[in-house]
Amino acid sequence: MRLNIGIVFLMLFAASACRKGEHITTDSNAKLNISNQEILFDTIFTSVGSTTKRIKIVNRNNDAVKVSEIRLAGGNTSAFSININGEQIQNKNDLIINGQDSINLFVKVSIDPNANNLPFLVQDSIILNTNGNKQVIQLLAYGQNAVFINQSTINTNTTWTDALPYIIDGSLTINNGSSLTIQPGAKIYFHKDACLNIEGSLLVNGTVTNPVLFCSDRLEKLYAEEPGQWKGIFLRQTGYGQIRNAIIKNASVGITSDSLSINNSPKLILSNSMIKNMQVAAYIGYHTELLAFNNVIYNCGNYLIYAVGGGNYNLKQNTFAGYNLNFPRKTASLSFSDYLSANAYNKLQIDLTNNIIWGSLTNELEIQKKTSATIQLNLWNNLIRSTNNTYSSNGNILNIDPSFINKETENFELSANSQVRKKGADLSNDPYFTGYLNKDIKGNARISPSTLGSYEK
Repeated sequence: MRLNIGIVFLMLFAASACRKGEHITTDSNAKLNISNQEILFDTIFTSVGSTTKRIKIVNRNNDAVKVSEIRLAGGNTSAFSININGEQIQNKNDLIINGQDSINLFVKVSIDPNANNLPFLVQDSIILNTNGNKQVIQLLAYGQNAVFINQSTINTNTTWTDALPYIIDGSLTINNGSSLTIQPGAKIYFHKDACLNIEGSLLVNGTVTNPVLFCSDRLEKLYAEEPGQWKGIFLRQTGYGQIRNAIIKNASVGITSDSLSINNSPKLILSNSMIKNMQVAAYIGYHTELLAFNNVIYNCGNYLIYAVGGGNYNLKQNTFAGYNLNFPRKTASLSFSDYLSANAYNKLQIDLTNNIIWGSLTNELEIQKKTSATIQLNLWNNLIRSTNNTYSSNGNILNIDPSFINKETENFELSANSQVRKKGADLSNDPYFTGYLNKDIKGNARISPSTLGSYEK
């Protein structure tokens, strides 16, 4: 009797030692569940780090399965590498995954820049064999050669083209007496917290069909519209800029300018451009000068234009859309003040003509007079969202929805029945008409009386 009891005890012990889910099945129907059958890496610049993506592999069977092989088809020559639960490998054999358990597989791509000026597609695959079943995970990455700039200065007159993208890490400074000219279609990417400092001259010569792009170097979809990824463009005391047909996005502040022009050249002429997705503001000016024509500016954390300490602002035919997709904004889209500090206040001159100043708040234009400095205000034929009835003269329109085609999809063109069509002042005698204001942001001719904002049609 005692012997029989001992045998039963040993059998029960052995059975308990083989816990549920640890028995390895050889059933060919016991397949693995893979979270992604195809992994696409967007354009990658390997000198500033590549992207790692995670694949979860789940055994939904009650029994364990043995993965006889996990390997990269390209082996040691592959641009990809894989990591399984912390182990960096090209291949692994006889990996057991218990029933109702999973593993994490991390995939990284490293692409060496080469002489090819066009994007190229890098392909490989991860192959898994389980009980005679072959499962394949496709890997694809777009790689591209680039010009890498790390904490550098420009000391001579320099031209950038669209032949290769430019990637700035740290800061790039255009020194006083030097210029940087950027030709149509050039793409300027900024690594985390990078910036462009202008102590000389910046000339951006984009076109309607080939704009110049300033944005972050993270090109994955997750980061496509994410604010605050780089610091922005800074116009220093001796710096000047002309920016035409550019897209500036995803920085902390798009453009910061900190002083008036020291000669007869305007500090900054910004035209036919789009500034969006800024963490703080599209433009910040400290006692400075801005000429802005035919621009579309939207989706910024606090302000579209924030101008303090006085200065000169000539803004015509712009669309300022104070809609914010990322932050609970509480400040007017356009905010001007003569005051910066107790020791820093100056004359403020503002010329706003034929603009759309609209957004989600009841007051999207604020002009503050806090000191004895003079404020000269010319406000003509604008659409303004405001409760300040003093703005209602001189052809200005208050609180009538401009009827954007679709603000949710960032289409700020006007619907056919918009009430701001043909409400603009005649600007044919404006000194900047021929060079900037005779066409809209898309190159359409302005026909007097023009439509308010940056789009004529």
